Amino acid sequence: MRGLACLLMFQTHCYDSWLGGTARKSTFFMWSQLGGTLPAPLFLFLAGISFALVTDKLRTKGVPAAQIARTTIRRGAEIFGLGLLFRLQEFLIAWGWAPWSDLFRVDILNTIGLSMMLMGGLCWLVLAIGNGTRIAPGMSAVGTGLGLALLTPLLWTTWRPRWLPWPIESYINGVHNLDQPQPWLFPIFPWTAFAFIGLAVGFFLGSDWAKKKGTAAFIVMGVGGLALIYAARWLDRRPWQLYPVYDFWHTSPNFFLIRVGLLLAILALAYLWCRWGAGQWGFSPLVQVGQTSLLVYWVHIEFVYGRFSILPKRAQDIRTASFGLLTIFLSMLLLSVLRTKLKGRGTETLAWRRKPAKAS
Repeated sequence: MRGLACLLMFQTHCYDSWLGGTARKSTFFMWSQLGGTLPAPLFLFLAGISFALVTDKLRTKGVPAAQIARTTIRRGAEIFGLGLLFRLQEFLIAWGWAPWSDLFRVDILNTIGLSMMLMGGLCWLVLAIGNGTRIAPGMSAVGTGLGLALLTPLLWTTWRPRWLPWPIESYINGVHNLDQPQPWLFPIFPWTAFAFIGLAVGFFLGSDWAKKKGTAAFIVMGVGGLALIYAARWLDRRPWQLYPVYDFWHTSPNFFLIRVGLLLAILALAYLWCRWGAGQWGFSPLVQVGQTSLLVYWVHIEFVYGRFSILPKRAQDIRTASFGLLTIFLSMLLLSVLRTKLKGRGTETLAWRRKPAKAS
C-alpha cells in the first residue's frame, strides 16, 4: 500500500509539474489530479496502522504506558524535524527565487510527525486511565478522527483562528501567508484524521478476533469501506447541510468518509494481492519502493518540481510527461534497491577500515 501511494504520488507530481497548454485542460489531467487525492491519506492511514502495531508490540512486552508514549512521541518528533529539514533543504536549493515563507510551509512530513505525536498522546491517555484493552484506544481513535473531520469546515471558514500568527494558523487550516486556506497544504484539519482512522484499523487488526478470522477480517473491512462510500455519497446528496460554507473537495466530511472507504477497500485488495495474487511471485516493485518511501519522496521532489527537474515545467504533452514519469519511477526503484542493499553496510565498512592489519 505504501508503494502504491508512492506510485500515485509520482504520477500526480509529474503531470502537475510538466504538463502544459491544452494537456492541462484534458480529462486525462483531471483524472490524474483526482488520483492525487489518495497518496497523502494513504501515507497517514498507514502511519496510523504502523503506530498501532508498534504500540501493541510494546504493550505485549509489558512496557509501561508512559514509556510507550515517550517512544512513539519521540519518533513523531523526529519525523516532524525531518519535515522542517526538508523545507530548509528545498529553500537553500532554490535560493534566489524561492520566497522565505516556503520555510513555514506545512507539508506532508510535518503532518505525519504531528499525527504521530498526537496519536502517542491519545494512546498514553487511554492506556493509562483505560481498561487496558484494544477496544478503548481503537474507539477513541475513531472518535478523534471523526471529530477532526467534522470540525474542518468550520476551522477553514467561520471559526478560523485569525488571531494566531499565520505560521501557526497554517497548521490548523493551511492558510499559509495567503489569507485563505490553501488546498495544496496538509494542515491538522482534516489530514491528521486519516492517521487516527488508521490507528483504529491497526488496533482492530491486532485484535484476537481479526487474528483468528484472518482473510475474513480484511474482507469485512473492504465491504465496510464500500458501504461507507455509498453512505457518504447519499449524505452528500441530501438537500440540507450542517455547515454555512460547504466545500466538497476540500473540507467536506462526506469526501473524507469516501476516501476512508477507499482506503479500507484498498487495504483489503492489497491483502488479497499479497496473499494470493502477484505479491507471491517474488520481487515486487511496489513493495520495494514502499519500504523506502521517505527516501524516494525526499529525492523525487527535486527532480520533478525543483531546480533539477528532468523536464521543462508546464511545457510537455501527455506522451513526453509519461516517459518522464516512467524515468522517475525506475530511478526511484533503483535508488530504493540500492538503499536496501547498502543498509547497514556503512557500519560494516567503518569497522573493516578500523580493523588493525594482521602481521604477515
